[in-house]
Amino acid sequence: MEIERKWMVNGWPEGENFPALPLKEEFAMRQGYISVRPTVRIREEVLKGGETAYILCFKSGSGLAREEIERPIDKKLFDELETKIIGKPLIGKIRRSYALPDGLVLEVNHVDEGQPTAFWYAEVEYPTVDAARSWKPEAFGLADYLNDDVTDQPGQSMGAYWEQTRA
Repeated sequence: MEIERKWMVNGWPEGENFPALPLKEEFAMRQGYISVRPTVRIREEVLKGGETAYILCFKSGSGLAREEIERPIDKKLFDELETKIIGKPLIGKIRRSYALPDGLVLEVNHVDEGQPTAFWYAEVEYPTVDAARSWKPEAFGLADYLNDDVTDQPGQSMGAYWEQTRA
């Protein structure tokens, strides 16, 4: 089960207006959708200074809590799914993960950088639905940054973005 909240944001949470958040890792990613309902997607994740992973992911539903199944796949299968099944340019994004003082992780994504449709969003994943609902950005100095919660808003998913920009 994936339990996460999502916010639309403007840029990385860095500079004098933000609390010091340790950067855990950065990935350059490419992802594409075989299906949006249910979600079936592939993703290439290149860890800065590290390895590359290829992931096949299935997700059910939408909103705060949903089932998610991820499995590693090899590059050959990824390439075949990208070219033979999807056949469209994949979505590029940069993801930076920041350690929060409570042990959770803030993931910030810059999607389709340099494109007219580029945008930013942030997510925090939680162990329970109650933890997600009770978590307050202001407790960590992030009230101004995480002020546009779109977790339960229809059309605020990467799958919806895929349909809008790649269909």
